[in-house]
Amino acid sequence: MVDDSELMRTLLVDIIDALDDFQVVAEASTGFQAIRLLHEKEPDIVTLDIEMPDLGGLETLAYIMSESPRPVVIVSSHTKALADLQAVDYGAVEVVSKPTGTPDQQRLALRQRLVPAMRAAALARVGNLAVRFSLTAARAARERSQPQREDAVPCAVAIAASTGGPRALAELIPQLPGDLAAAVLVVQHMPPLFTHSLAQRLNELSALAVSEAVDGEPLRNGRVYIAPGGRHLRLERSIEAGGERSTGFVIRLTDSDPVWGVRPAADILFTSVAQNFGPASIGIVLTGMGRDGAEGMRVIREVGGWTAVQDEDSSVIASMPKAAQPYAQQVLPLSRIAQAITTQTEALGDVRSP
Repeated sequence: MVDDSELMRTLLVDIIDALDDFQVVAEASTGFQAIRLLHEKEPDIVTLDIEMPDLGGLETLAYIMSESPRPVVIVSSHTKALADLQAVDYGAVEVVSKPTGTPDQQRLALRQRLVPAMRAAALARVGNLAVRFSLTAARAARERSQPQREDAVPCAVAIAASTGGPRALAELIPQLPGDLAAAVLVVQHMPPLFTHSLAQRLNELSALAVSEAVDGEPLRNGRVYIAPGGRHLRLERSIEAGGERSTGFVIRLTDSDPVWGVRPAADILFTSVAQNFGPASIGIVLTGMGRDGAEGMRVIREVGGWTAVQDEDSSVIASMPKAAQPYAQQVLPLSRIAQAITTQTEALGDVRSP
């Protein structure tokens, strides 16, 4: 446990030592202490704060992942969302936000957030924790591409991701061309505020414009929408004033109950895409823990849409794609998914051409 706050370390230790399958072997209050203890104790998992004296959390993480790689869970404040996403780039497997309130409230909230993250970290494939897509190549692709200007959306691509998802999205989204004939909607299991920073980062890397989804905004072609943390994302058909002709779709964000314990839930997004786009739906399930997205993939497949999942070898955790695999038409390594999406959208465009 690496944190300069003695109170936070005490909370973390109490939570973890109360579990049957985890045991705290060491505590560190600085990055330098963490490096020494890393080699002395050889822990299976590290929890790490971002802001620390002497050697900061990002620098400590960089050392861990380069010299002695293992799953790292970031336990950090909401106010440090951009730094936390940098930590994901460096190889952290999960991000847990520090709670506020009384000590009892903090303990309860932290336990609810930390335990699933630890269990995910225990299953993580360390070798798949690095972003492999070149940022230089991404920026070059953006300069070469001419984004679609049409508002009509011929196809919708729904993507689900959880543990390992931010780095998978950082590889996949920048590889999509700027003239992609589709709208892309993403559910990434993350806390509120983090999804906004994720959208900003992907927007800087990608040929497509990326933003956090806003309730009521029109769905546009050639854009990527990230579901906000804590809110479900659905689509709603937009009708002209006369009520006779469909003019497109708008995004709807809701606060209904979590599905599979998560909100936003991919099953809700995927089902909505299938209902509104039918055979022009594409469903993709990436790395993650749990089974969110499997039922939605079944629905997309049933309406005639195209489906694929990330393969186990390139996933950080493969339980989400494995749960959806019975409804997938292809199982692909992460490096091939963007091209497969592009090919499918082009095929749909050819079918619709006169």
